[in-house]
Amino acid sequence: MSYSKKHFLRLREWASCGEYPLREGTFLKRLSPWAKTLGLRLQSLEVRGPDDFESAFKAAKSGGAEALIVFANPLANTHRARIVDLAAKNRLPGIYPSTDFVEDGGLMSYGADALDNWRRAATYVDKILKGAKPADLPVEQPTKFELVINLKTAKEIGVTIPPEVLARATRLIK
Repeated sequence: MSYSKKHFLRLREWASCGEYPLREGTFLKRLSPWAKTLGLRLQSLEVRGPDDFESAFKAAKSGGAEALIVFANPLANTHRARIVDLAAKNRLPGIYPSTDFVEDGGLMSYGADALDNWRRAATYVDKILKGAKPADLPVEQPTKFELVINLKTAKEIGVTIPPEVLARATRLIK
């Protein structure tokens, strides 16, 4: 399976469509026009619990899915190993909300750098401990994002990642 640089860059853009955290409804509304320009159709599959994973992947495959985007939520985070395993079994390249998924065998993640967010949170704590009122502190959005790609997974599912995309990665897992 070969994807162009354009497809991978779009996938990365789609995973961060200007709102953080990304909400599924927002994703579908904002990105349907982009998908159409690439000749793609977005498919939304509802998963209410862990018992729905198998049927969701079957529906994705029968619906012609060629890739997977997983959103950050407690259910996905709790069952990330199972989701990554099902994606591999179904040979679906996926982009995930955090590096944990990629370290567990997912193809790629694009999202806010968690370590940077914790560091920035510590500065808020410091300001509050020094007397600042929390209500007076500005709300900040993440400023540092990371693209992590698992090369072993790419090889296992038969995906060729363009060199231009690999060059943009923050980290490559081999």
